Formats: sequence, C-alpha cells, structure tokens
Amino acid sequence: MSHQPDYFPILGIHEFAEKQSQGCNLLFNELYGERRIDEPHKHDFFIINLFEKGKGSHTIDFVEYQVENHQIHLVFPDQVHQWVIEKETVGYQLMISREWYESFLPALRFSASYYFQHPAFTVSEEIYHLILHEFKTIQKELNEENTFWEVIQKRSELIGLLVSKSVEGAFKDFEVYNSNPIISKFLNLIDIHFKTERSVSFYAEKLNISANYLNIVCKKNLNTSASSLIQDRILLEAKRLLKVSEMSVKDIVYDLGFYDHASFSKFFKAQTGMTPSQFKE
Repeated sequence: MSHQPDYFPILGIHEFAEKQSQGCNLLFNELYGERRIDEPHKHDFFIINLFEKGKGSHTIDFVEYQVENHQIHLVFPDQVHQWVIEKETVGYQLMISREWYESFLPALRFSASYYFQHPAFTVSEEIYHLILHEFKTIQKELNEENTFWEVIQKRSELIGLLVSKSVEGAFKDFEVYNSNPIISKFLNLIDIHFKTERSVSFYAEKLNISANYLNIVCKKNLNTSASSLIQDRILLEAKRLLKVSEMSVKDIVYDLGFYDHASFSKFFKAQTGMTPSQFKE
C-alpha cells in the first residue's frame, strides 16, 4: 500500500456513524429523495448502493452512470465519486470499513479491477429481493442493543456473493477478466507501483513472464497494450488529483514521477486533448 500523503477530501466511515462507537465496521443508510454531491470526493471505505427506485446520475472515477430501478452501484475505497439523484429515488446503502472490506473482497469472487469497469448494473427481480432482505436484516441487527457483528459480517458476505452472481455473464468482457489470472494480477500490480514503475518489463518480471508475453495477453484479451494499461492508471490518478485535491500542478508532476511540467502536460494533453490546467478548471 502507498504511504504517501493523501490530498483528496476523504470521508471516513466514523463521520457517518452517529450512534456507533469508533469500533464501527459497517453502517446502514437509507436514501430517500433528492441528493447532490457536487464536489467529487472519496471515501476510505466500500459502499454498496441498492436502488429500489432510481433517477439521476452517479459519476464514479469520471465516468457517468445513470441511476435506475433495481440497480446496484459499487464505490470502492479511494474511488472518486459525485452524484445528482432526483426526488423519486428510494435506495439503501451499506458502508463497509476498510478493515472489513479486505476480508469482504473474496465474497465478490472476481477481481476489484473487473468491478472498476462495471460499477453500476441492474439486477433481476429475484436477486434484488434477496439482497434487499439481507440489507433489511442487517439494519435490524444494527439496531439491536447488543449487535451480533459476526452475523452482520456473514450477511454482508452473502450480499457480495449475490452481487457477483448478478455480474457473472452480464457483461461481454466477463470471461476476459476472469479466465486469465495474469490480467487481474497485472492490474493489481499497476495499482501498487504505477507512480514509480512505468516499464512493462518490471511488471512482467513480477509475474514471472516475459514482457512480450504480457503484451500478447493484454492485446488478445483487452485489445490494448500493457503500456497503455499503465498509462491509463497514471492518467486516472492525474485526473483525481487535478480535480479533487488541493495540490498544485507542480506537486502533481512530482507525485506522479514525471521528469518535469512539460513532459506531464504533453502526456496529459495527448490522452485527454486538454492541458492539466484546463482540466482542473
């Protein structure tokens, strides 16, 4: 994990916990009516949003998704998000602390990098009601005088399994991400090292394969080069920092390991068609 300072407005789970102690690992929240988060921010916890009725838009890492009935929207720790939800909306949220998230992740069955591509999706009537039942049961358990955390943890894991059941086969690229473990391992390694390591050979060595083979796997499965995936991650972080942090462009250049301002601007403009300063505005 990176121990570098963080420059985003970050909301911790304790800021949402009214009645619960600092030991809080999971919160339940109801969403009724109009809500806006105009300024992008990020959380240090995992959020499962379940929409019964939904209307509006939810932007996760600069990609906009429509909010619709019987949908699930996932927001992972450190992702940047904002939304405009209209008054007809009825929904529920589970907020899972980073500590619990680490042990919850296997219940989602597929790599986090797969869900980053598909954070919002519609579920069947049957799955919706099964997940809603678990949400409501967790809510009831949280309101008990002596909260039985082990039961809540197991129920949240069941929700994770039901989510993964919905996602399985729902998207065309499902097999791509999950039939080849090299891809998810590569994407996880990029997440850890992208600020300091740009060369494909560094990642290939970590994966015990040749750089050429890593490139072939990426081209065949994701229709893109290994180096493009590294650049995509750098670009995402650059966007997050420019839009959401208090950092100057000069500090961002340094933080992301660029040689100088000119090389960063050239990289950013080639990817987005905008200068970093234009994007920041």
